[in-house]
Amino acid sequence: MPSELHQIRVSLPIRSIWNFVSVMDNWAPLVPGYIDHETINNTDSIWTFKSDFGLIKKKVELRVEITKWEEPNKVTFNLYGLNEKISGHGYFLAEEISSQETLMNGFLDLSSEAAMSKMINAKLKKNIKEMTQDLTKSIASKIQELEKVK
Repeated sequence: MPSELHQIRVSLPIRSIWNFVSVMDNWAPLVPGYIDHETINNTDSIWTFKSDFGLIKKKVELRVEITKWEEPNKVTFNLYGLNEKISGHGYFLAEEISSQETLMNGFLDLSSEAAMSKMINAKLKKNIKEMTQDLTKSIASKIQELEKVK
């Protein structure tokens, strides 16, 4: 299974990060290739985004299931493909460094079981690092932007 962990230090208190990531609607639009999402309840949602598997560009729908909310530092989730045979899991973990600095960790593990899974998994392995970095950095940037507005 292709997986990646990305860490970033942010000059924000852990509470600011939790207030943002504890609401799925805040970070769903930050997923690379985001098109739309629908919240079903506080643990389940359906996300639609564009994916690029080399020559194949597809609209992918995933059910995102939050498996655990661990206030104030961790959100764990599972991913299930609705129109593609893709599954995985991941988490956001915030670790307090000081009252005004936090280490944000984004982890993502995805794999395909489709007919062309060998090619798709090879492409996922190449792209997952960038996807994880982009999402983690986008979340940190968005929180910092929102904190400046306060």
